[in-house]
Amino acid sequence: MKTLVMTFQNEAGRNVSLRLRYPKGTLTNQEVKTLMDTIIQKNIFASTGGDLVGKVSAVIQDNAVQTFDLS
Repeated sequence: MKTLVMTFQNEAGRNVSLRLRYPKGTLTNQEVKTLMDTIIQKNIFASTGGDLVGKVSAVIQDNAVQTFDLS
């Protein structure tokens, strides 16, 4: 399962991560930047350390699952 992990800095200087499962495969660097800027500008999410004020990083994690036959 792929997950887009966006990490922001809040007013207290702590990192806050938002995870979105199943991002589209054609996601571009500019689209992620725009999304993160919009989240900050519109103050969509609350954190215990205050408003989100900056972008720290964005990555797509791919958590592959392997099933073992135990019979």
